[in-house]
Amino acid sequence: MLIIEGTYGTSRHPHRRNQENQLAERINRAIADRYSVLMPTPALGLGQELLMLLRSHHHFTGRDLDIWVNGAVAIGCDAYLELLPHFPPSVQNFARHQPLFWDERIRPRVRRLQPQQRGNVGKFPCIILTDSTQDLNEYCQPDTGPWLILLPEKTDIKINTDRFPGIITVETYLLAQHSDGPGTTQLIHNLRPQHIIFVHASPTYLADLTSLDELQNRYHVHSPAVGTLVELPIGETFLQPAAPETNYEGELTELETVVTITLPDAITADPRWRQFADTGLIEARWQGEELVLRGLSQRELLNQSSDRYIWSEVDCCGTCRHQRGQRCWNPASPLYNFKVTLDGYCPAFERANDSQ
Repeated sequence: MLIIEGTYGTSRHPHRRNQENQLAERINRAIADRYSVLMPTPALGLGQELLMLLRSHHHFTGRDLDIWVNGAVAIGCDAYLELLPHFPPSVQNFARHQPLFWDERIRPRVRRLQPQQRGNVGKFPCIILTDSTQDLNEYCQPDTGPWLILLPEKTDIKINTDRFPGIITVETYLLAQHSDGPGTTQLIHNLRPQHIIFVHASPTYLADLTSLDELQNRYHVHSPAVGTLVELPIGETFLQPAAPETNYEGELTELETVVTITLPDAITADPRWRQFADTGLIEARWQGEELVLRGLSQRELLNQSSDRYIWSEVDCCGTCRHQRGQRCWNPASPLYNFKVTLDGYCPAFERANDSQ
């Protein structure tokens, strides 16, 4: 029997080293632009991995830079030091040459953030790792920054950017803490259990995993709700419950200048649809012989560099003739007289330059 978490469902992630390099490059650019970087994390796990990355990556080794650690993340570092003999050899080798976490001698310096230092931190570019449960606005004071706040891609952390307008930029990063879809299935095939119980994920993500043919045909697959008793008979008879239906059949139409993909409205019943259709804009890419569609969020659009998405080429409120002062003035629009985001969209869109 194998009990395994399914946090990422069947999602496919880039190689871990690529994820680390992309994150390090973003932090490096922020420091070069005179930003301080604030990274809220859980107390155990991600925060300590980020410290190891920042201390060992070529963008930061030997750099005259302060990394401040606060709250439960700092307590987590102390707990990890007590477990050092049980860590992987690579980590133990690192610790033989320099302290694993607390080090004011070797650059970049890693320090605990004391309460009396809070008011001065951020006046010069630095990196702060702190609790994800703390009020992050305590760091982003008007006489500090500017600040780049980096959040894990899957997070419930809310940031109030209205309090200090102009000094805070919020972005997300991917540093996956669990196996992606291919990694999860490969682990299962290596262990070859009779029963698999998927836990710790949204029901829709678990349904994606339990409906995979390569798992359905070989193992007894379960994703029970909390408090549900699961019978795990051991024997030769293989009776697999039916997989949940998660596929949607649609139609594809090629026109002269565009391609239209039509899907049944049943897909909107999935709780993930709201996030996917947030802005009405999608990104398509090939993955082998399959075409993968991904919805673009408002935050992602606002953070996109100008060389990837040119506003003038996108049908959105920012290029609509009826948008003035970030409000819609089109009586035919459901957004009439409401404040709109520049990357928003409605069926009454009319391009600004069409009327000129």
